[in-house]
Amino acid sequence: MPHDHHDHAHLDPASGDRRVSVAIWANGLLTVAQIVGGLLSGSLALIADALHNLSDMAALIIAFAARKIARRPADARMTFGYARIEVVAALINYTTLILIGIFLIYEGGSRLIDPPEVGGWIVVIVAGIALIIDALTALLIWSMQKGSVNMRALFLHNLTDALASVAVIAGGTLIILYDMRWVDPAITIGIAGYILWLSFKEIGGPIRMLMLGSPDGIDGAAVIAAISGIEGVSQVHHVHLWQMQEHEAALDCHVVLHGDHWDRHEAIKAAIKASLHDRFGISHSSLEFEHADRAHEHAALFGCGQHAHAGDEHGTAAQARMPHRH
Repeated sequence: MPHDHHDHAHLDPASGDRRVSVAIWANGLLTVAQIVGGLLSGSLALIADALHNLSDMAALIIAFAARKIARRPADARMTFGYARIEVVAALINYTTLILIGIFLIYEGGSRLIDPPEVGGWIVVIVAGIALIIDALTALLIWSMQKGSVNMRALFLHNLTDALASVAVIAGGTLIILYDMRWVDPAITIGIAGYILWLSFKEIGGPIRMLMLGSPDGIDGAAVIAAISGIEGVSQVHHVHLWQMQEHEAALDCHVVLHGDHWDRHEAIKAAIKASLHDRFGISHSSLEFEHADRAHEHAALFGCGQHAHAGDEHGTAAQARMPHRH
């Protein structure tokens, strides 16, 4: 299947850095205001939103630093470059959100049993200010999150903050009108539940990349079939397909050639690389060629080992033998 790794939006790095800097200062001031407002009003929901904003500020700082580091060129210490630091930053931010969500559910459950007095007006005013800042921050980051897992984690941080602020405003209004104090911890639990759902839903992507999993959207079987379909290829084994950078897939594998095509291995290599690039967007590939008469026997299709049933003529390596043209 065709796969395009270059459809993400490009934004001038300096402009993006300025946006993140503004968002950091805005969230820092907002966090202080929400904590003060939460303490004065006795609202756990407001403090919950403040903690979420505090995590946003930390997330912004981590994302800002990751963006800077990611631009460094490859060197002797980091031969693949530094771009993967943005994936690490995203994992840190999602993990932080999960921890905050668990803490808020615990605190909200404790207060739900015996709801304390809550100053509704303070809650509504501070949450209203928070909503404006959260919405503006999310707007600043919107165009940056389309091509970066790091900035997407950041955007979702701020989006959940904006939604949480709406819920806190609604809770403060109910407290003012009907003295429904139980609403405050109930909203806290609701915010925490949404944070956990969103975090668990999104954290798989960064984990997959850091675990060198196959790129999402590229069919490994189709890649192997494409290589095996090149004239002269007998079989493929020891396949490694991974996300080298966030937007750059990579492949290395052993390609077994028929003996009568061995002298054409350079032309076959060029054909394989062209097919990988054009059909799957794989621009980085390392291919090791083996002569059919001297090929690695019982090699595993994926990884570097041998098939578990080495004596089985129908083992994993045999799965890589696809129909070929003579």
